[in-house]
Amino acid sequence: MRAWNRRQRALGLLLFTAVLLLAVTVSGALLTDRATAADFSRTNLAPGPDGLFGTDWLGRDMLSRTLAGLSLSIRIGALTACVSAVIALALGVAAALSRWADAVLSWLIDLFLGIPHILLVMLISLACGRGFLGVAGVSLSHWPSLARLVREEVLQLRQAPYLLAAEKLGVPRGQLVRRHLLPHLLPQFLTGLILQFPHAILHEASITFLGFGLSPEEPAIGIILSESMKYLAMGKWWLALFPGLFLVGTVLLFHYIGQELCRLLDPGSVHE
Repeated sequence: MRAWNRRQRALGLLLFTAVLLLAVTVSGALLTDRATAADFSRTNLAPGPDGLFGTDWLGRDMLSRTLAGLSLSIRIGALTACVSAVIALALGVAAALSRWADAVLSWLIDLFLGIPHILLVMLISLACGRGFLGVAGVSLSHWPSLARLVREEVLQLRQAPYLLAAEKLGVPRGQLVRRHLLPHLLPQFLTGLILQFPHAILHEASITFLGFGLSPEEPAIGIILSESMKYLAMGKWWLALFPGLFLVGTVLLFHYIGQELCRLLDPGSVHE
């Protein structure tokens, strides 16, 4: 009973965290217009009753800009994480079922992992033309680790007696993948998908901060942090503090969701 209560508590915290992130995403999307609205009568206001996070040099509300930036980062992170996870699943399964595909995948993984990741992300963003497409292209750099995990898992599953028996009985390879391999890969795939989110969000913010991502007109966290660097020496600390803290908090929440989901999907956790 104690183990079941622990799993229930983990599930409740996971759902609460997911609802919190969803609320940030929706509220930020609704505040996009307000985040870009300038009010020159309220420029450079410190945090207070007139603005919980203060205002910037154009009088824009920093709370609205922070939420809008986080919402944009989460949506881009969801897109890039889903694309990279699907790529990893397809390549990992193909590599485990075909020798030549395995050789090609191993070469690609060594190539991608041999390049410093932030440099690779910047090069992909430049090749895709920066902007939204450039940031979305970040998904092309996040699949190697998950693809390697999927490949190793499929190689182990292929030695299972029921799969060996099915192959000898002439079951088509597509049916083997669909009915036997994919259901077993679902826990690893979901966990890997969730854990892709913090990496995608941080890399989107990083390349945008460095000028290789979204355009300055977008209320993105990277843009907000990049612009705030010019005003820190003037004592405008709130321009960078709150967006930075919320970005770190969002990344940690996604990391926590991934860990709890991995624990819930692991059958061995029932006996903890």
